[in-house]
Amino acid sequence: MTWLIAAAVFIFGLIVGSFLNVVIYRYQTGYTVLGRSGCLICGAPLKWFELVPVLSFLIQFGRCRACQTKISWQYPVVELLTGLIFLGSFWRAGFFFSPLVIVDWVIFGLLIIITVYDWRHKIIPDHFVYAFIVIALLPSVWLGMAGPGALVGLALGAFFWLLWLASRGRWLGLGDAKLALGLGLFLGFPAALSAVTLAFWSGALVGLALLGISVLSRTRKSYNMKSEVPFAPFLFLGALLVYFFQIDVFTIFSSFSFWS
Repeated sequence: MTWLIAAAVFIFGLIVGSFLNVVIYRYQTGYTVLGRSGCLICGAPLKWFELVPVLSFLIQFGRCRACQTKISWQYPVVELLTGLIFLGSFWRAGFFFSPLVIVDWVIFGLLIIITVYDWRHKIIPDHFVYAFIVIALLPSVWLGMAGPGALVGLALGAFFWLLWLASRGRWLGLGDAKLALGLGLFLGFPAALSAVTLAFWSGALVGLALLGISVLSRTRKSYNMKSEVPFAPFLFLGALLVYFFQIDVFTIFSSFSFWS
């Protein structure tokens, strides 16, 4: 019975992921999320069997059935990611439904929207990051740790705001400061600091990798030290690693001793 429920949770996550794709693509375009889905290129309305998460993409070989235009890999990736996150949150809660599990699903749904939108447009939408900040407070309030969570969130938000101010927006965007504030509220201390540290590490590695690939390939789309790389995906990655694997970078640091 537990595995049947887990399968249902995963499928539900896939469906939610499909809806998140609609929100990401239609936000600030003038289209409502309730409108009928269609091909972005030819406008052909999609049949019900073309809307099955992941499977429709695979069966159609990643192409529109009407015009054969390639469909973005964003669709199945977001659907699978949402399904796995929903299942992981359920597993983390001991395969037991609680209000906190529902809140975590909402939080991660907002984080996926923020992350993918920032990746596509290099801007964090205020509507979703403000909703994330408000909802991120709920687990702390529920567990009676709203005070420490608020302090960590404010400290992280202030730190990122100072980076934004000092660089005049060249290093980080103001949206990253708002996102860091929400992560501090959601994860608390020391998990939020670990998530931010992992975000900086992964961001630096990816930046160096892109720079190296650009130098070696000499393609038109080149990267350099001034290239703009969205930071929300790395904050999201850090949050996932800390939330699901309980990674504590401070424990990692303390395990290395130059005097041993």
